[in-house]
Amino acid sequence: MELIDARWRKSTRSGNGGASCVEVADNLPGVVLVRDSKDRSGPLLSFGPAAWSHFVSGVANGTTPGQP
Repeated sequence: MELIDARWRKSTRSGNGGASCVEVADNLPGVVLVRDSKDRSGPLLSFGPAAWSHFVSGVANGTTPGQP
């Protein structure tokens, strides 16, 4: 997998005019990548598609993913 092909997008709920947010790349097969928009060359988090979907659903429902 080539990370150079990742298409990054900022969260629509970004604070501070988009300066304080995360960016997500979900266009690569089998992985969703997350990074800090202030440190684009820094570390990445990677999620499988199912784990990412579970996380996003939990956030949308106001629950902490992985918690009852």
